[in-house]
Amino acid sequence: MNGLARILVTAMFLCGLIASAHARDASEPKAVLVTGASSGIGYKIAEVLAGNGFHVYAGARKAEDLARLDEMHNITAVRLDVTVQADIQAAVEFVRKEGRGLWGIVNNAGVARYSPLATAPIEDVEFTFDVNVFGPIRVNRAFLPLVIESGGRTATISSLNGFVAGPGDGGYTASKFAVEGYTDSLALELAETGVHVAVVEPGGYKTRIRDKLVTEALASAKAGEFDLSDEEREELARYQESNESMKEPDEVAQAVLHLMTSDAPKKRYMVAPNPRQAAVTIRAALERVVQLNTDQPYSYDRDELVALLDELLGD
Repeated sequence: MNGLARILVTAMFLCGLIASAHARDASEPKAVLVTGASSGIGYKIAEVLAGNGFHVYAGARKAEDLARLDEMHNITAVRLDVTVQADIQAAVEFVRKEGRGLWGIVNNAGVARYSPLATAPIEDVEFTFDVNVFGPIRVNRAFLPLVIESGGRTATISSLNGFVAGPGDGGYTASKFAVEGYTDSLALELAETGVHVAVVEPGGYKTRIRDKLVTEALASAKAGEFDLSDEEREELARYQESNESMKEPDEVAQAVLHLMTSDAPKKRYMVAPNPRQAAVTIRAALERVVQLNTDQPYSYDRDELVALLDELLGD
């Protein structure tokens, strides 16, 4: 265990977080926190987990969403804005007082904004990172003591954009690349705690995030924050319309269910809706390997690369 991990685990022990203050019946449903559960992927994850015997703490911000989630079987709505530390701390205290403990965390809350990185207001990029990257960091730091106590699991919903870059997304791709690195580092830090750290990487599934992205992009352009050409406006319209023909995120929810129930959960769940998106993602990952290896001071020849791939596939 490295120094940082030792400090983290020691601090959690000192706070009395490994020994439970209240004995719990082992027959009780395991509890999982899902952030951003009001719609789309988060809502489907909460619904599937609740339907498969978990008690779900469903995080949302709006009163009407909280009321709707509270009416669902095995779901308790929790007021939770992942950018507000006071909300997070209040949610921790609520979950602790409920007495169920916490088996899992699903960091699903996320945003996307159309704002070109070279010209858009820096506040747009900062907001994207505040939700997509610092949100999971805040939530995990607050709730991990409970998950360590249960020897459970924590996951962040990333995206295939964590491997495949896209233009004009206001830092969305960059934030998802950051989530990939965060997952790897956190997994190493928590390796000796019994907590499994994973990342789920959906492709293009139906979600309200596209409508929000286009609506905000048009509003920002109208306010003069950046210019949109006719071609860009047409592309945004096609992007918005494509949402209706996309698959519901059932496969994403099933991946999370596997993560939370399997005796051998994966570290990464690539959930592509079709073979094309899967192929593009794997190709992008391999292209990065080729770039790292081509005309560099230390490189592998083809046979060595194939041997390395065979070794990794054998793990």
